[in-house]
Amino acid sequence: MTHNAKLSLKIRATVIMLGLFNLSRFTAGFIAVVVGYSSSAVIIFQAAGAAGASEAEISSWMWAIGIGMGLSSIGLSLWYRMPILTAWSTPGAALLVTSLPGLMMSDAIGVFIFSSSLILLFGITGWFKQLMRVIPTNLASAMLAGVLLQFGLNLFIAMQSQWLLVILMLASYFVCRRYSPRLSILLTLCVGIAMSGGLGLLNLAAMEVRLAAPVLTWPSWNVSALVGIGIPLFVVTMASQNIPGITVLQAYQYRPPSSPLISWTGFTGILLAPFGGFAFNLAAITAAICMGKEADPDPSKRYFASVWAGILYLVAGLFGATVVAVFTVFPAELIAAIAGLALLATTANSLAASFEPAQGREAALITLLITASGFSLLGVSSAFWGLLLGLLAYHAIPVLKPVDEDK
Repeated sequence: MTHNAKLSLKIRATVIMLGLFNLSRFTAGFIAVVVGYSSSAVIIFQAAGAAGASEAEISSWMWAIGIGMGLSSIGLSLWYRMPILTAWSTPGAALLVTSLPGLMMSDAIGVFIFSSSLILLFGITGWFKQLMRVIPTNLASAMLAGVLLQFGLNLFIAMQSQWLLVILMLASYFVCRRYSPRLSILLTLCVGIAMSGGLGLLNLAAMEVRLAAPVLTWPSWNVSALVGIGIPLFVVTMASQNIPGITVLQAYQYRPPSSPLISWTGFTGILLAPFGGFAFNLAAITAAICMGKEADPDPSKRYFASVWAGILYLVAGLFGATVVAVFTVFPAELIAAIAGLALLATTANSLAASFEPAQGREAALITLLITASGFSLLGVSSAFWGLLLGLLAYHAIPVLKPVDEDK
């Protein structure tokens, strides 16, 4: 390596280190990790248990997921200089809870490798990019709004059990948004933690620190499991996770090439599947937290927030299964409130983009309602069915298209 090349690398490393020393960027990354783990980490425990995983194997699953999300988030964000965050497939984990009982762990690992291979295939062939071209932007935004809507509703549903905590957090958010928007989420979280402590809601006894160790399981190839579980896992990961992930990036005017992103998530899944990394994909909800003005007023520097999230994912992965115990310290109402508040702006933007064009408003509404309903059919989540039926309404039902009211 030449002297100039070494100097360039040192300068780049210095810029990255300086970019990380920013409170609002760290806060956005921290909130993204808190929301990601607290919202669905328990489902992964259930999925691993359905496959008959031992305590060591469950810990290995959490290790693989944390390491995979951390390395891919850091690498992709630094390479493209955009806030690109990866995640596990939450609908995929829910699918596994009901599908894995009765299978050997080696069969489950074979399913994970098969599904991740399909994701990689769609990425390197460009088929995913072609799929995105046929989906109208307003329908994709409507699907995203449907996914996010539940978080906003949960903010106010949480008032039923802890009205004082949520109201004070909401009031803090309004005040902070007015006077310190960049720190509004962090300050609101601090208020929530302080109030939870004052109300005796912090479960400090749940704290436990223990490192995880990876457990290697060689795959076996059960054809019926590959078809009956592997393909649905691939479908829900692509439709319910990767499409919204690309939509969020586009909503914030980030335009990275989608095919390489999808390819890397599939490749990461293939590498870590033998340790329990069942499915990796682009994040939507948690990524949106790293893309708002609260992360940084300069869109070109918001990728530092996703780098912070990646670093924290690595730490969470090293501590494996015990990370869930850390998040159980906070009451569920605090988590619901901070998630809903962190996603308010993104939800509003998605709703606006859904109904901005006159053509296809009814189709967008169908997509939003079906997605928000949360129903599951044939093991496939509502986001997929919402998008599918919305596309049918958009293209195949003329009566749902707007007409000239003057005629």
